[in-house]
Amino acid sequence: MISTITSKGQLTIPKPIRDRLKLSTGDKIEFFIDEQDRVSFVAVTASITQLRGMAPKPKKPVSLSRMQEAIEQEGGKL
Repeated sequence: MISTITSKGQLTIPKPIRDRLKLSTGDKIEFFIDEQDRVSFVAVTASITQLRGMAPKPKKPVSLSRMQEAIEQEGGKL
């Protein structure tokens, strides 16, 4: 499928792709460029409320100071 970029830099996503990704007006898309200059994108359509319950509750509550400690120790590590 081919789309044309407008003079304003806008691009129309073909309907079969919008349908497959369940995209609608106002949805957001995140673009990525790899080392070979290939572009891919991901639909960012999930609401934050849909994330509720995905992670189990901790057995013991964690204090803000402990969270900050963990961030300082582990931050930036991949």
